[in-house]
Amino acid sequence: MQKQGTIIPLPKYENCWLARTNPADTARVESKTFICTENKSDTIPSPKEGVKGQLGNWISPKDMQDAVKQRFTGCMKGRTMYVVPFSMGPLASPLSKIGVEITDSPYVVASMRIMTRMGKPISEKLQTTGGEFVKCLHSVGAPATGFVESSQWPCDPERTIILHKPAQNEIVSYGSGYGGNSLLGKKCFALRIGSTIARREGWLAEHMLILGITNPQGKKRYIVAAFPSACGKTNLAMMRPTLPGYKIECVGDDIAWMKFDKNGQLRAINPENGFFGVAPGTSRASNPIAMDTVFKNTLFTNVALTNDGGVYWEGLEDETPKDAKITDWRGKAWVRGHDSTPAAHPNSRFCTPAKQCPIIDPAWEDPEGVPISAILFGGRRPHGVPLVYEARNWKHGVFVGAAMRSEATAAAEHKNVLNSTNKRFQNIQNTKPSKRIRPTTISKRHYDDDDGDDTTEGSKFCDNCKHYFCFCRESVTNHPVRQTTISITNKWICIVTRKFPSCKEQTSTASNRETERDRDRERQRQRETETERERDRHTHTHTERERETYIL
Repeated sequence: MQKQGTIIPLPKYENCWLARTNPADTARVESKTFICTENKSDTIPSPKEGVKGQLGNWISPKDMQDAVKQRFTGCMKGRTMYVVPFSMGPLASPLSKIGVEITDSPYVVASMRIMTRMGKPISEKLQTTGGEFVKCLHSVGAPATGFVESSQWPCDPERTIILHKPAQNEIVSYGSGYGGNSLLGKKCFALRIGSTIARREGWLAEHMLILGITNPQGKKRYIVAAFPSACGKTNLAMMRPTLPGYKIECVGDDIAWMKFDKNGQLRAINPENGFFGVAPGTSRASNPIAMDTVFKNTLFTNVALTNDGGVYWEGLEDETPKDAKITDWRGKAWVRGHDSTPAAHPNSRFCTPAKQCPIIDPAWEDPEGVPISAILFGGRRPHGVPLVYEARNWKHGVFVGAAMRSEATAAAEHKNVLNSTNKRFQNIQNTKPSKRIRPTTISKRHYDDDDGDDTTEGSKFCDNCKHYFCFCRESVTNHPVRQTTISITNKWICIVTRKFPSCKEQTSTASNRETERDRDRERQRQRETETERERDRHTHTHTERERETYIL
């Protein structure tokens, strides 16, 4: 690989290397990732006609066969083919699964050597398991024309496709060398195929970190946390506590396989053997544990290079000499403070062995897994939601986790995108202060509306749009009663039109509305009181008549 220019040695560190990819091959391609089943409904929901779903892509068996035939015929000509047997999870674990990847990329082989348990022990175990394994086929899609590669990063981005066949436990990847598309033990096996195997066998394959927390009294608990890619799983898994007496230990930073044991305890293993972390943003300030982990036996991808044989990315400004000469991820000279483009690709990565982590948990390779006490769900939402909140119970927690949204990140092809919800809150925050008016009277009463439900606590009536208004918050539906998230600002806004009525209108309207509601409630209480009295009189008269009849 070094001779072909695929990787560059980094003499500043021990056994570290830098790979630079084709600029068109830097992230997962969800739009070209498909699940193949006989029936479409087995893979994705059926949206309305003309509406494209966002929960995956389906392909028929025939179309998959045609796609494979069109792409793989002669695709490895002149290249070396590698056969990589690997295990997802500790070999002795009952949850571990074996896979075999065929590839023509030495970069993939080197990365799989770090990210999975591979080699002769896997081949030996395969002979004792009846030969059952997940079949993984990969090609960069660039036949070699001679002894030397025509490109330092061969790929075929225009025809890239990633296919999964859950019923047959098969994965096919073509045209991309990027880790998320080519290291088929990661997302393809550990999550996509893994989740279907888990459904059949009664366990869970989840996109979650695993960590252990020990309190000052010495009590240790393990938790799992589900965040999308590039949303902080690695930073949380390697967190250094600031509370005195607490200790954090890392089991895994990306994927968890979980199953209830015979005693009903949920247990989790980390099926991976390394960390495939996002480099930008990682620093001594944000993640000192990661910085102590990655500068040995590591394969970096698409980070910048310094003239002393080190690496650089956004976040290392304070740790890199100001006079250092930097070459960006495309191989061009880059000057801090002058170039507007980032030095490292936003999805640049480090691929490093997990056993090097200074806080790796002693039980990280326990075949039975670690006992799980809590589950966190999170994502990247800079506006509109609280930093932390707790579900009421396990069922509510499942709902909260399933309903969460997150910004798209650089880990996928739709990068740097704010969803519509975050845009609305960003617009609210950018409103001029003169228009951010709060009413002078604040009611904490629940008002009945026409359908018998209660409006949100602290809501008011807006004379401009004939709707209630309240603290800025996200509405689940257009009805003001269905408010389920907490306020993020002390400013008031109409929850339907998102406008700011004037202070006078809000105050007077709210006060009048409050008075009117109070009068309605008082009249209702009076009617109820009269009804009760009438019922009591009727009951008393009926009882007296029965008494007289008994005496006679």
